[in-house]
Amino acid sequence: MTEKCGVVGVSLDGRDAARPLYYALYALQHRGQESAGIVTHDGFQQHSHVEMGLVGDAFGEGDLDTLNGSAGIGHVRYPTAGSVDSSCAQPFSVSFKSGSLGLSHNGNLVNADEIRDELAAVGHAFTSDGDTEVIAHDLARNLLEEDLVRAVKRTMGRIHGSYALTISHDDTILGVRDPQGNRPLCIGKLEDGYMLASESAAIDTLDGELVRDVRPGELVVLEDDGSGFDSYQLVENEHTAHCFFEHVYFARPDSVIDETLVYEARRNLGRKLWEESGVETDVVMPVPDSGRAFASGYADAASETTADGEPRASDDAGVAFAEGLMKNRYVGRTFIMPTQDERERAVRLKLNPIKSTVEGKTVTVIDDSIVRGTTSTQLVQLLKDCGAEEVHVRIGAPEIVAPCYMGIDMATREELIASDKSTEEIREAISADSLAYLSTDAVAEVLGKERIDLCLGCVTGEYPYDIEGEETDRDVTRPDVTGQQLPADD
Repeated sequence: MTEKCGVVGVSLDGRDAARPLYYALYALQHRGQESAGIVTHDGFQQHSHVEMGLVGDAFGEGDLDTLNGSAGIGHVRYPTAGSVDSSCAQPFSVSFKSGSLGLSHNGNLVNADEIRDELAAVGHAFTSDGDTEVIAHDLARNLLEEDLVRAVKRTMGRIHGSYALTISHDDTILGVRDPQGNRPLCIGKLEDGYMLASESAAIDTLDGELVRDVRPGELVVLEDDGSGFDSYQLVENEHTAHCFFEHVYFARPDSVIDETLVYEARRNLGRKLWEESGVETDVVMPVPDSGRAFASGYADAASETTADGEPRASDDAGVAFAEGLMKNRYVGRTFIMPTQDERERAVRLKLNPIKSTVEGKTVTVIDDSIVRGTTSTQLVQLLKDCGAEEVHVRIGAPEIVAPCYMGIDMATREELIASDKSTEEIREAISADSLAYLSTDAVAEVLGKERIDLCLGCVTGEYPYDIEGEETDRDVTRPDVTGQQLPADD
């Protein structure tokens, strides 16, 4: 799996927004590495710089100097809808009779094609196949007839899917979160203004203070002088659909999402993993970096009770936590593996065991997920080759049995090992001595949510949105846009 996207917006009191946006994008780099961009507005005109690559590669000193204005938005992208090229890089910019728009989008619409076809029929010309441009064109159309708040509400009534948006309308910065709150978005207070960001870690980077999350269905409009913000609750749903995988994998551990510190959530998920399926081994070790907090919580719980749930004796330390795998951070997705032998060697290039931690010992390895099973198979074999007597695998999330349509680049059902195999069959496939996943109920309990208030589509096959060919877990219907009449584009 690969990350989603990261969005940010700032409105400051007289200070140029480009550098704060740049630093905030660095803090969100984990959410997308394909492209990075910033759009600013100086009160007279819009300025834009969008390039492929990492934040540090996309911007040079001179690029930031050209981005004038105290208001702006930024984006880091990993493509989940649309092409992997500059045409879908963001923020997406459009100029029209009522001014200029910039739009950064995290998430994925499931009715983008319907709206694109409808808008194209009345004269809108599209330059990309991404869903972000669809939102931008629809909002621009509505702004010709409505004020800002009503235009956003009208667009929200037409688009269906997950979205957290930062928008610049001339020098006004807006934040919008979809009515089910699937993608995260929060508000931060800076010394000389306010900001919006996918994660609170970006606010921390700018020495800001987290104010709160943007509520599902809420529009937040930052004051142009950086003095505050206005809130408009445009849509209210009975239930949310927060993506549980933000807490399991995607978000930075130091971020607070929906009032929960991600690091503590992962530690508590690890504790539940011990309660549900703990196994007495000599050591427990994480797959870095995603399994670290889970393994820490697992080891803490193991120091308090046995695998049977009985209190530990005072002289029994439980399962020792160990950093038994070292990660090579310089092997990325572009590593070329033309032969099978080299593909099998890839895990050794990325992860190297510490022999003294593993040799002659029983080992529990903890990770956040098993997708195709290839890496897990290689990792188990690697540890056994290094002298581990037993290798037990524990996963800090339920089995992934279905694809994600909400903004995660996840494998198809045919590629997902858990879609057609039982836990025992997966254990055999990866050659582990035992394998267990965390239950869905445990995830909901740790996050303090009812199951109906989480998006669990990838682990249940039932989704909180109306997706063609898929089951839903609630009463939901996508908007009917085909019968709506729009004036011709002039």
